[in-house]
Amino acid sequence: MTRKLLFVTGTRADFGKIEPLAIAARDAGFDIAFFVTGMHMMQRYGLTKVEVHRVEGATVHEFQNQRAGDPQDMVLAKTVMGFSDYLTEAQPDLVVVHGDRVEALAAALVCATNYVRCAHVEGGEVSGTIDEIFRHCNTKLAYCHLVSSDQAARRVMALGEPAEAIHAIGSPELDFHGRSSGVTIDEVRSHYDIPFDDYGVCTFHPVTSEAATMGQQAADLFSAMEQSGRNFVVILPNNDPGAADILSVIEALPKVRFRLIPSMRFAHFSELMKHASGIVGNSSAGVREAPFLGIPSLDIGTRQARRSDAGSVTSAQAADRETILRFLADEWGKRYEAHTGFGAGNTAGRFVDLLNDPAFWSRSLQKEFQDIG
Repeated sequence: MTRKLLFVTGTRADFGKIEPLAIAARDAGFDIAFFVTGMHMMQRYGLTKVEVHRVEGATVHEFQNQRAGDPQDMVLAKTVMGFSDYLTEAQPDLVVVHGDRVEALAAALVCATNYVRCAHVEGGEVSGTIDEIFRHCNTKLAYCHLVSSDQAARRVMALGEPAEAIHAIGSPELDFHGRSSGVTIDEVRSHYDIPFDDYGVCTFHPVTSEAATMGQQAADLFSAMEQSGRNFVVILPNNDPGAADILSVIEALPKVRFRLIPSMRFAHFSELMKHASGIVGNSSAGVREAPFLGIPSLDIGTRQARRSDAGSVTSAQAADRETILRFLADEWGKRYEAHTGFGAGNTAGRFVDLLNDPAFWSRSLQKEFQDIG
C-alpha cells in the first residue's frame, strides 16, 4: 500500500521549506498532495499558488481561507472548516505542517482532533511574538517533530514531547540553497526587471503583537536604508495585522533605488540572495539562509529574536539608525564561512529515511506528557 502524505502551505515562505520534503517523498514512492490556502490565493501577494501547481506528480487542493482585512481568529476558524472537509475526503496517512502560521495551527488542530498523524516542521524555535505561541501550540498538537537543530529539539522536549517523536533533520530550504538554483543572476534580474548590479535584499514583515507601531518601525528602517545610498530589492511583507502600514511606507520609496516585488519564484529568490551584498529585515531568511550562504544580514526588531548565533548576523531595532547605517557601510559585500547551525543541506534525505522506518508509523497516536528526567 502506498502511503499518502498531505502538505499544508499558506505562504511562499513555508512552501520553500516543505517543497524539498514533498519532492523527496514523491521520488521515494509516496503519494503526495498539497492543501493550498492563505497568501497563496491572494492576487496582491503574487497569487503564488501557481508555484505549488508546478510540482509534478502532486495533487493540489485550493481553499480560500480569507479576505483582505480578516482578523487572524477568523482566518483560523475558516481554515479549520475547510481543512476538516478536505481531510475527510483525502484521508492521508500523514499531514505535514510548518512553523507558526494560523494555517498550520488549523491543520494541526484538525489532525489532533481526528487522530491523524501530523508532522510539524521547525518546532522549538523562539521569537517572542504571537508566532512563537502558535508554533508551540503546533508542537503540542503534532504527532512528531522535524526540528532544525539540537537546541530546538531540547525546547520541544521541554514542552513534554518524548525523544522518540523528535527528529533533528535540519531546515529543509537549505537543501535547495546548497545546490545550483537552475537560473543565472542575469536571468533573475531580467525576469524581475531589477536594474542593480550591487544590491541588498529586504523583507520587513509585521509583528502581530506590535501592529500599532509597525508603520513607524518601517518608516525608521527604510529612512535609514534610503540614507545609506544603497540599492535594494524589497519583497513585500506578509498579510498579518500591521502590513498595510508597512506597505504605505514601502510604496512611497524612490523607485530608482528600491525595486518592489510582491513575490518571487523560489529558485529566483535563492539566486538573488546568493549574489546580494546584504540581507535586511525580519524574515527568517536573514537568520537561516543568509548565514548558510555566508551573506551578512541585519535582523531588525523582535520577530527573529534569539533564533541565530551566527557571526554574520547583526541585530538592531528599527529606530537604531546608527547600527543600521554602520552595517550597510561596513558589512556590505562581505562573505562569511557557511553557518550550519540549521543543517547542512541534507534534510530531505533524512526525512525519507524517517518515512521508510516502520517505527515511525507504529507509535501510538495517544499523546502523553513526558516529564524531563
